[in-house]
Amino acid sequence: MANRNTHEAVTRGSGNVFADLGLRDAGEKQTRVRLAVAIHEILQSRRLSQTAAARLLNVNQPKISSLVNYQLDGFSVERLLHFLNALGHDVEIVIRKKPRSRKTARIMVKETQRPAV
Repeated sequence: MANRNTHEAVTRGSGNVFADLGLRDAGEKQTRVRLAVAIHEILQSRRLSQTAAARLLNVNQPKISSLVNYQLDGFSVERLLHFLNALGHDVEIVIRKKPRSRKTARIMVKETQRPAV
């Protein structure tokens, strides 16, 4: 039985697991994952097979497999943005000065609520 008097320290994450792990290019990695999640959700909502998605995005099926399994080394942010456009979605990029309250600037991807398909 576990000792209930044991206290473990908990460290709050930054919101970017890649930065928390000390990985290089953490902002870009986080951006690529968020874009890939959006693409994956669109593919699922449209019930596209990997073969159909590959045709639509003009890539081969193994690339779609890598994408939906979040193996993103072969995908740039730009390429993922083009995939979103090919799937009929607008992408908006907003640039603004960081608030003084935050130490460093960041890159953030937000997904708006999509109407039901």
